[in-house]
Amino acid sequence: MCGIIGIASNKPVSINIINSLKKLEYRGYDSAGIATLANNLINEKKCSGRVKELEKILFKTPSDGIVGIGHVRWATHGIPNTINAHPHSSDDVSVVHNGIIENSDELKEQLESKGFRFKSETDTEVITLLVTEYLKQFEPLESVFKTLKKLKGSFALGIIFKNYSDIIIGARRGSPLAVGYSNQENYLGSDSYALKSMTNKISYLDDGELCILSKNNVDFFDLNLKKINKKIHTVSDEENTSNKGDYKNFMYKEIFEQSSTAKKCINEYIDSLKKDINIYNFPFDPNKINKIILIGCGTAFHSCLVAKYWFEELTSIDVEIDIASEFRYRTLKFNSKNLYIFVSQSGETADTAAALEICRENKMKTCSVVNVVESTIARNSDWVLPIHAGPEIGVASTKAFLGQLLVLYILCLKLSSIRKDILKKDYDKNIETLKKLPEAIKKTLKSESDIQLMAQEFLKARGSMFLGRGISFPIALEGALKLKELSYLHAEGYPAGEMKHGPLALIEEGLPVIVIAPKDKYFEKTLSNTQEVIARGGKIFFITDIKKRLMSTNIRFRLRVPFLDNLLSPILFTIPLQLLAYHVALLKNCDIDKPRNLAKSVTVE
Repeated sequence: MCGIIGIASNKPVSINIINSLKKLEYRGYDSAGIATLANNLINEKKCSGRVKELEKILFKTPSDGIVGIGHVRWATHGIPNTINAHPHSSDDVSVVHNGIIENSDELKEQLESKGFRFKSETDTEVITLLVTEYLKQFEPLESVFKTLKKLKGSFALGIIFKNYSDIIIGARRGSPLAVGYSNQENYLGSDSYALKSMTNKISYLDDGELCILSKNNVDFFDLNLKKINKKIHTVSDEENTSNKGDYKNFMYKEIFEQSSTAKKCINEYIDSLKKDINIYNFPFDPNKINKIILIGCGTAFHSCLVAKYWFEELTSIDVEIDIASEFRYRTLKFNSKNLYIFVSQSGETADTAAALEICRENKMKTCSVVNVVESTIARNSDWVLPIHAGPEIGVASTKAFLGQLLVLYILCLKLSSIRKDILKKDYDKNIETLKKLPEAIKKTLKSESDIQLMAQEFLKARGSMFLGRGISFPIALEGALKLKELSYLHAEGYPAGEMKHGPLALIEEGLPVIVIAPKDKYFEKTLSNTQEVIARGGKIFFITDIKKRLMSTNIRFRLRVPFLDNLLSPILFTIPLQLLAYHVALLKNCDIDKPRNLAKSVTVE
């Protein structure tokens, strides 16, 4: 993986391929490449590093051709270097690939026994050579089809052919792939965002499907190679997020967009005239749901952890949470009265999509909470709840996490109302409090100057610890994750009450310990846990929403966030932790929008 673009046109395509690859940079990558067809030759150029380096190569030696493919790679098989970068080409075929070929070693042995020699360490090159071999006997579509039958694993492919210089073949199994349409120009892309600058007319390949596109035509085929028709979607015209404006980077911009993100999401779901949540399109009877299972990965999983507390507090529904990569391999006990909720920023997270597919196969009720309504997870769910965050470019999620929390909270409130688990006056009060959240977020963001001072304390630290209790524990996990993602410092999140069961052994003189301490039923206990850390030399950073000054000694920094109510505290406490991770990374000169080794849309297992 990580990003594919293909263009068949009536004019040179290399500039548009480069521009589209820049759109895909947000997904995270370590190398880039392009291949075009001109003068009966495959013209391949690639490099390790960023797209701007590839652009320099093309400036010195331009690539002609009206058909071409491009790729930004996030390494799976083989180290990030020029040889392992995509495309992978033979004399006759060039391939770009997202995904993993699980039987690549076996296929490689078979091909080597036939005299083929491999240039790279990648699994992708077996695809190139298999197609090359089949082309000796078959046309391109049949050659690709026979190749796919030999592959085990996941893939999205873009393939061009020296002797068929007007076509691109695309194929999908597991990894997402989209087709875009324009006048005398058609496109292949790993997501719609890369295509939006060129078209808003898009179709999506489903698992097992193939396509052939030329400048004037697109044909689709099912897994039996039977020609099929595909729906053309008109994708939404999102606000322009490709410009950072006056912000230093996209993540910083997205942190400060969270007030407007919250306002937009609340306005979408709250009917101010009726003073109600306008979720009415339930594809099932909420009163017949006995259990909710929340499923996600990474930051999305942390939103599920928070939501578990909300559902337990506000509804009578039994709730479980699961990490998608674990869920899909467990021996599962399905029940027709269960609702499975899948949370994913991109809507393309491979493990989450696979977990959803298992539920679909077992005819379970499914709902997705996503930021991309055209995504695979959204399209495959019975019911979709968009978070309305707009495109998020920074790899480390900020405003999308806030959107996930908001939608899960709003859904929880609505279900509690329908099921009569909450009094009308409390329901109305919670809605009114929710409407105050955007302004409270603005106030919280004003603490940035204090957080900048806190960040300096982390530069010489060997690690750090984040502590919280109850609904604050998932936020401790999220704060630690953000610091790891952005600054590459070791950080761990723990329930504060678990300190004495092991983590106290990690406390040493000067270790930064961030304590999340809202004024809730855990507050006094959290203070006691804080004292345990202080007694062992830990450096305390105390974040709370109470006004009075507590523990006047032995706390290195105190930070106060506004108080709305205990249920909404996770949203407000998240923001200082995002800013802390951001400013530590900034001081360390890390690549904030594209942290090393990470990808925005994780489309492989």
